[in-house]
Amino acid sequence: MLAFCGLDCTKCDAFIATAGNDDALRAKVAAEWAKAYNVPIQPEDINCTGCRSTGVRVHYCDQLCEIRKCALGKSIDTCAECPDFACDQLNEIFKMAPQAGEALKGLRDR
Repeated sequence: MLAFCGLDCTKCDAFIATAGNDDALRAKVAAEWAKAYNVPIQPEDINCTGCRSTGVRVHYCDQLCEIRKCALGKSIDTCAECPDFACDQLNEIFKMAPQAGEALKGLRDR
């Protein structure tokens, strides 16, 4: 359940709330994200089955994530397959979540 960028979707609270149909967690995540990003987010907005899934995704991941758009445009499974790995956008993710970089580097080493 790796996202294109290497983040583990199963560790995301939106994924966890969706998988467990946990409305209390949805409300908690919506409040936290609304405050952190200064945007209106409602509990019903917190539904995600993973970045690379064919199911529902949170608005940011579905519509705004430039990394996801790029990977879809290149028809690659993850950024580990990209000839431009690791680009500036990915390196910004890796600063915040080094485990994402390690996951993708592991895929590249296979």
